[in-house]
Amino acid sequence: MVTPGLPHQNNIQQIGYKLLSMLNFQGEKVEKVAKTLISACLWNDSVENKSRAYDVSPKTVRNYVEKQGMEVIEKLLERARKISLEILKGVKEIDLSIDWTTKTWYGKPVKGSSEKGNSWNYATTKYKGKVLLLAFIPQVNGMTKDEIMKALVEQVMAMGFKIRLITLDAGFYTVDVLNFISQFKYIIAVPVGDVKVFEEFDGDYKTNSKRHRRDEQVKFRLLVYSKEKVRRKSLVYFARATNLDLSKRKVLDLYNKVRGPIETSYRNIKAFLPFTSSTKFVFRTLIFVLALVLYSLYTIFKGEVRREQFRILLILLFSDDLFYLKDFLFKSIEPLIYTIDLFLRR
Repeated sequence: MVTPGLPHQNNIQQIGYKLLSMLNFQGEKVEKVAKTLISACLWNDSVENKSRAYDVSPKTVRNYVEKQGMEVIEKLLERARKISLEILKGVKEIDLSIDWTTKTWYGKPVKGSSEKGNSWNYATTKYKGKVLLLAFIPQVNGMTKDEIMKALVEQVMAMGFKIRLITLDAGFYTVDVLNFISQFKYIIAVPVGDVKVFEEFDGDYKTNSKRHRRDEQVKFRLLVYSKEKVRRKSLVYFARATNLDLSKRKVLDLYNKVRGPIETSYRNIKAFLPFTSSTKFVFRTLIFVLALVLYSLYTIFKGEVRREQFRILLILLFSDDLFYLKDFLFKSIEPLIYTIDLFLRR
């Protein structure tokens, strides 16, 4: 369909074709399955609900994903990394932030899953206002936190980057993780209940993990600071571990600067994350990675248009009836259309 007044529609369609090609399932209903998954992400709706719009049963969609999902996940991640590498072309040294998100599920475990749920771990960096995905790994049953760390860092270094600084949240606070990241400059959040320092503090500290011998404990610089809770009118303490030789204020500011963007990126990823009744590890992982890829595509055009404008344009690609929206809607996404045109000419 050609809509008068909408420029560069052929280039818009190319974006749609690229999205469909990333979901490289094999089978007769591959296009319907791919459109169902993408549409569910764009509308932040359930996969089961959107399947009906494309005349395919929810069971068929689940079967495609459960049988072929791991190969498709790898292709999606490859695309997300390529987007980041393109934006970071010429950059040699980066600050790295690592995080995870965990979802509990209650279905029958499948190979590679955790009995308690699934956890998606990823590493990002911020460059020119864009939060970029560099590494991703699902946590499988029995995987330790330091193994997750090593896998993500290895992926980043394999891309040719030198790591200037690593930031982590308190979930990664273990002796093994501290031992590993000590080879880099780092700042990691520390549970105050573990260090039991409830006052303003800047000094040396040594871990006391019961899982390690005395000679296996780790020494680090501990920073403790407080914030006042307005409602309760009481002080709440927070702690950071680091090996940086900077003032306490600069360390805390640097942590917030490097760490904050990954939290923002997760909120944006969730905006593209669909719902599903499936409890299968591979299904849940695939829809999270697909949401992550859509977010990565959005980062290309961030600054040109808002996220919701980006979402509207992609909805137009997969819903022909929406091409009849009034002219003001087309004008609202026109800057994105021209940006896509320039991007595709590279």
